[in-house]
Amino acid sequence: MQTNRLDAHQLTHTYGEGNSAAAALANVSLTIGAEGPEAVAIMGPSGSGKSTLLHVLAGIVAPADGRVVWRGQDLATMRDGQRTKLRRNDFGFVFQSGQLLPELPAIENVALPLMLGGGLRSGAEAAAGALLNRLGLGGMLHRRPGELSGGQAQRVAIARALVGNPGIVFADEPTGALDRSTGQAVMALLIGATLGHGASLVVVTHDPEVAAACSRVIRLEDGHVVSDGPNEQRADAPVHAADAGYVPQAAAPATQVQPAQLAQVQAAPGQPTRWAAAPLPAHPAPYGEPSYADPRGGQRVANPMQQWGTGSIEAGR
Repeated sequence: MQTNRLDAHQLTHTYGEGNSAAAALANVSLTIGAEGPEAVAIMGPSGSGKSTLLHVLAGIVAPADGRVVWRGQDLATMRDGQRTKLRRNDFGFVFQSGQLLPELPAIENVALPLMLGGGLRSGAEAAAGALLNRLGLGGMLHRRPGELSGGQAQRVAIARALVGNPGIVFADEPTGALDRSTGQAVMALLIGATLGHGASLVVVTHDPEVAAACSRVIRLEDGHVVSDGPNEQRADAPVHAADAGYVPQAAAPATQVQPAQLAQVQAAPGQPTRWAAAPLPAHPAPYGEPSYADPRGGQRVANPMQQWGTGSIEAGR
């Protein structure tokens, strides 16, 4: 039986060359999801390699050495197109600023990954709408990001990360732009919804309260894993989907369209096809392309939404 297991073997990554070289990761090995879905926090001081580790695990950045294996397959052996499909279908992403497309309403932002994967717009929006309803945004399907609060926008980002039924969700400081109470609510919902979908969550954070909501904490210092184990400061009761305000799949209406059913959904006559024309933001450095250095010697990894923008999207495809 195939499991949503992610293995990292002796990952090494360095920014810069010669005397200016700085090690971001040094022989990092870990496994996520070996015994089922789990919520994992990655913590450490600034420059410890937290975000670099997340980007390497997610296949956004190629390590200088070592391997990342997802469901038994080495990411390094995949072609670029396969990795793009992997990040679109098997991996979900939630980032600090949400990274929503400002010109699209919530339902279209969430449906976008399914559309760019070849699904019909009608089916993609049906799946997106059902998920947004379960996340408490049923009355805001047609609001654009600028018309949403920070917490609402992050819930849209969570829905977008989950709409393709990924096996693992990566979140980089998902509550960093929110106030404390909103951040706590969003974090509870993120954990509840992700585990409720049977996926693991890997979250990079500097916030002890965010880490406290996770069942496992990995601590990095200077690119090394200094500790990895159960969260001793975690609240006694785990976060469940219902506790976080997320309506589990079983409670969804029977008419809900699942991503696996998209091929069976017929596009409604006369519906516009504006997806291919929607502008897409910059993308991170994928495997085989040069990295973008920032003034501090790190790597500037931009919006991963561009990784979905491969190929044209047409109704009826």
